[in-house]
Amino acid sequence: MSGDAALNGENEDAVTPAPVRRAAPTWLVAAISGLVGLFYAYAVWNAIGNLVETVGFLGDNDLSLNGLGWFVWIFAAVFPLLVWAGAFAIGFRRPAHELFLVMLTGLGLVAVFWLNVVAYTTLNTSSLVG
Repeated sequence: MSGDAALNGENEDAVTPAPVRRAAPTWLVAAISGLVGLFYAYAVWNAIGNLVETVGFLGDNDLSLNGLGWFVWIFAAVFPLLVWAGAFAIGFRRPAHELFLVMLTGLGLVAVFWLNVVAYTTLNTSSLVG
């Protein structure tokens, strides 16, 4: 390349500035987080409902949960809240579609965890009763 080409801005090796990433508007972040958060809340509600039902059933049969049983059911209620908070922390500064995808990924993680809790408590009930 000649000296004249470099002066005319014809340099192919020049670095072009990266496009500016803009965060989603606050109302959109709140709407996405709130609507997807309802599904997380359903998981929490389900865990608390199963805890209450389990304690009631065991109480009718003169049994109670041991420490592991309480831990499993309480953690099943807290885990979706932790995942929602993590997904929000990762995604709230990103564009709206990325926030939505991060929230859905977290919801998938909660769903897999919930299936594990149901499988564990169904197959190992005797280890949760003390």
